[in-house]
Amino acid sequence: MKKKLLQILVCPRCHGPLEYRRKQSVLVCQKDKLAYPIRNGIPVLLEIEAKALDDQ
Repeated sequence: MKKKLLQILVCPRCHGPLEYRRKQSVLVCQKDKLAYPIRNGIPVLLEIEAKALDDQ
């Protein structure tokens, strides 16, 4: 993911910042505890595609 793109992307639910997790290929919203997938280098920022984060 390009840094410039990461700076402008926000969570579609709360409009908060997203954390890029390269190994899992996801963008994570800590506030909503959701992980949005990145497929073929394209972030899929749809709530129906997001996975709930496991409590760690």
